Amino acid sequence: MKTYNADKIRNVALLGHSSCGKTTITEALLLNTKVTNRMGKVEDGNTVSDFDKEEKERQVSIGTSVIPIEYKDTKINFLDTPGYFDFVGEVYGALRVADSAVLVIDASSGIEVGTEKAWKYLEQRNMPRIIFINKLDKENIKFDELLDNLRETFGKKVIPFTLPIGKGENIDGYMDILKGQSYIDSKPVETFPDTAAKAEELKAILMESVAETDEELLEKYFEGEEFTEEEIQTGLKKAVLEGELVPVIVGSAIKGLGIDMLMNTVVEYLPNALDAKSLKGSPSDSLSAFIFKTIVDPFVGKISLYKVMSGKMKKDTDVYNANTGDTERIGSVFSLRGKEQLEVSEVEAGDIGATSKLQYFKTGDTISLKTAPVSYDKIDFPKPCYFMAVKGKTKDSDEKIGTGLQRLNEEDPTFSIERNIETKELIVGGQGNIQLDVLASKLKNNYKVDVELSPPKVAYRETIKGKSDVQGKHKKQSGGAGQYGDVRIRFEPSQEEFEFTEEIFGGSVPKNYIPAVEKGLRESLEKGVLAGCKVVNVKATLYDGSYHEVDSNEMAFKIAASLAFKKGMLEAKPILLEPIAKVEINIPDEYLGDIMGDMNKRRGRILGMEQQADGSQLVKAEAPMAEMYTYAIELKSMTQARGTFEVEFLRYEEMPNNLAEKVIAEYKAANEN
Repeated sequence: MKTYNADKIRNVALLGHSSCGKTTITEALLLNTKVTNRMGKVEDGNTVSDFDKEEKERQVSIGTSVIPIEYKDTKINFLDTPGYFDFVGEVYGALRVADSAVLVIDASSGIEVGTEKAWKYLEQRNMPRIIFINKLDKENIKFDELLDNLRETFGKKVIPFTLPIGKGENIDGYMDILKGQSYIDSKPVETFPDTAAKAEELKAILMESVAETDEELLEKYFEGEEFTEEEIQTGLKKAVLEGELVPVIVGSAIKGLGIDMLMNTVVEYLPNALDAKSLKGSPSDSLSAFIFKTIVDPFVGKISLYKVMSGKMKKDTDVYNANTGDTERIGSVFSLRGKEQLEVSEVEAGDIGATSKLQYFKTGDTISLKTAPVSYDKIDFPKPCYFMAVKGKTKDSDEKIGTGLQRLNEEDPTFSIERNIETKELIVGGQGNIQLDVLASKLKNNYKVDVELSPPKVAYRETIKGKSDVQGKHKKQSGGAGQYGDVRIRFEPSQEEFEFTEEIFGGSVPKNYIPAVEKGLRESLEKGVLAGCKVVNVKATLYDGSYHEVDSNEMAFKIAASLAFKKGMLEAKPILLEPIAKVEINIPDEYLGDIMGDMNKRRGRILGMEQQADGSQLVKAEAPMAEMYTYAIELKSMTQARGTFEVEFLRYEEMPNNLAEKVIAEYKAANEN
């Protein structure tokens, strides 16, 4: 593949609801530009874009694939993103380097949740876009109704550039509204009168859009003068770039219908890398590139995908990571098409390239030179909201699991890994159950370790509500040296995690043994008397005791302290505490009642609501962590996947008696077995 300058490069994200046909569109694009000689099919597992084993088996895109094509002396980097919400991090990465987007809609399904979300992402970034209405060859398609829905939902700036010819399975062409020409099998044909009349209506609207881009054109429009072809082209492109116009292209990817028009529209109206003003410098400036995706293959190694922001990427260049201070050499430079590596001599500013085996760089890092270090803002990925415990099916698998998850985390930074010391579990957090299921599958296939996922144990705490005054005495005689330690300790609630004080008078407990008493108490804190949980918010005061001149030692007093602790805790009204989370839920207004009712069922408290700029509601609440582990799945169900939320640990609170008794009973039963 030859090298292209920034003005000849288009970086276009393909967005849309799952199964709307994005991957099939890339297959049609590759066939149309003669990169391939046949159409791959998702169901056959032979597409260029979905090359990962998991993608083939599940028949759904999991990661973003770069599909570069060459058309009309232009390089178009299509970024085929997953439509499934669990993999939204891939969409975020693609949008970070894309300069424009094609929003794909399944004509038979209309505006779906994924369509709405994708549109929202594009609006937030003010990104120029095209809408491609796919699958018009399906039965019972009502195009006019769908178009009305699009304009009603997304605004009057949504205007068709093409109209379909035929209906359902009989659709075989389209009309180019601007040219006033119809095409069947890419060949010009005579336009039907009803289509021509509709086209004239829509062309008039497009001319209004052209007129509004320039005062001279507006004057010309009001005087009834015709625009030149160049004026139309310039005016429409300006309207698209400024977000005032969203062209609609119709077609069927599986039939290859409308693909040529899609490519033409991308080249003519979507911004090149210079138009988008996304670059940080020219090709003559010092090198800088942003890594937006990492592919980790256990056999091939690590591949870093980046967009060159300034300068040129060449092999054998010593590059610098300003975040870590590490330097290493670029070995190879290539373009990726799916998994195929296309060798290039260099990657110009504005283009997307790839490099293998960069040891000290990860997703979100900036590649630059040590002489001109740069660090661009990292990708603001969504926080994990669905958590599961990961456990190996064999005893010797812990190390393999740890290594595998770390490698997979390089590839997918949207999931978290945390080892809970209290529950002795490895916790993985992500966007949903499918994402974590894929991780488990990749651990098995790529790293040869079989794991099972289960709901995490809750890290409860224990404390006391009352006071106690107890004796702990350890006396042991066994032929040789004996052991003797005797302490009297008062226990009471505290605001601090643990307080230890002593009020010893007269040497009833020698000073050299007092640290051993404190140590014995602190070690006892790790396992409470109710359910074996960590003990907090307790004050212990050592005020009396006794010792033996021969048999007393540090160990004896340490044991005496632990005996006092158990007795003192039981007598001081011990209670179970549960973790409480801060929860923020973003939902469309119509789901507010359902969310509030559900939160009450989860023992949650609604603290308030805030209307957001986009019309949605931000619900602020508190709820027990135990009730929130699977909330991601339930929220999707309640809101048809329109709701999102974030959860963060806040504090511990006393647990209701009935629930506490259940936890205690389960602990006792487990320890009896």
